[in-house]
Amino acid sequence: MDMLLTGEPITAEAALKGGLVSRVVTTEELEEETIRIAGVIAEKSKPVVKLGIQNFNRQIRSSLEEAAYMSADTMIENLDMLHGREGINAFIEKRHPNWD
Repeated sequence: MDMLLTGEPITAEAALKGGLVSRVVTTEELEEETIRIAGVIAEKSKPVVKLGIQNFNRQIRSSLEEAAYMSADTMIENLDMLHGREGINAFIEKRHPNWD
């Protein structure tokens, strides 16, 4: 809240502690960690990732109540998708999903 009201910057550690960022890495680790995360995302279902990003972008412009309803709708939409069902089946069967 301080940063919002005062405009003063905060440390990376404070941003991490406050949940503003997912992780903090050194400048030397940045490229390697970025490539690692991109690789993890690339292994996921493209339609499911796209759906999640679209939902997130809608939520940030909504009230908490509206965002909760949007998330519920998105989960249902995900279950209707072939890739959504494949992801759940792979989890249940303890195997890697096949996105082909």
